Amino acid sequence: MVRLDLERVRDAGAAIDPVFLDSPQFESGPLSDVLGCSLTLKVETLNPIRSFKGRGAETVLSSVSRDGRFKAAVCASAGNLGQALAYSGARRGIPVVVFAAETASPQKLARMRALGATVHVEGDDIEVPRVLARAHADEEGSYLVEDSLDLATCEGAATIGLELARAAAGFDVVLLALGGGALASGVGFVLRELCPSTEVIAVQPVGAPAMALSWRKRAVVTTDTVDTIADGVAGRYPIPEVLEDLLAVLHDVVLVEEGSIKAGMRHLFELGGLVVEPSAALGVAAILEDRERFRGRTVATVVCGSNVAADDFRRWALAPDADSTSSAHT
Repeated sequence: MVRLDLERVRDAGAAIDPVFLDSPQFESGPLSDVLGCSLTLKVETLNPIRSFKGRGAETVLSSVSRDGRFKAAVCASAGNLGQALAYSGARRGIPVVVFAAETASPQKLARMRALGATVHVEGDDIEVPRVLARAHADEEGSYLVEDSLDLATCEGAATIGLELARAAAGFDVVLLALGGGALASGVGFVLRELCPSTEVIAVQPVGAPAMALSWRKRAVVTTDTVDTIADGVAGRYPIPEVLEDLLAVLHDVVLVEEGSIKAGMRHLFELGGLVVEPSAALGVAAILEDRERFRGRTVATVVCGSNVAADDFRRWALAPDADSTSSAHT
């Protein structure tokens, strides 16, 4: 039983700031030629927070604002969700507190603060901030936004699926970054409902495989560590309810190497003119690692974020011989 509802997804569009809606969606000729498939890019970076997370944050905080019981919101975030909530909270007069790991990107931390969030930094990865955010919500009576568990984050992200589904010719395959699961479950659900012939594939880094391993085993699998430059998808403890959704809407989950993620970033820059963070390159990385699977097919991928420091981008995307095993800001 999937938690999402198509009518609620359609209703979410009315609550989301239009600046996040109807993002660019186009076939990239140069990328298609090099990759051997027709590749459409759904670009979710041309908005005030440079990420798809604004859709879910808007859906959540519009509901919180109407409810009136909560005067503040709190979350754990590697950066993009925190920015999204800070932006949406400022629009509605709702203070936002964010807990982030010590390894979080300094750029993302600075941007969350610039958007008005109070940011606390503690822990080696996102799991410690998740515990601290829950404790803060209990102590302060704030609304806890748990990305992907909070259904509104999934149904906000699912509005991307509505826009993809409008493509006249449709897609053979849609590739989605997979972290906590909001993007993959939301878009996957809409495509299952409206475009059932489309294959939906989620992509995770080999260095952060917990949700992929869980999907394959059909039961929650946790990991001890993460080791990937793709901080936006670097979790260790999958949420059972989200896993159930993913089992119902995804056709496959694949794992990609760090070197492929960097190559994907480089391809998107050199051939697509896009500066992206590592999570946004997972779809291209999947094609690079298995060209025959996608050859000649009509493929779409969601370019989900571009919050990356200039030095990191140069090191990862513009230095093809860089050590693919190194990681930072995870």
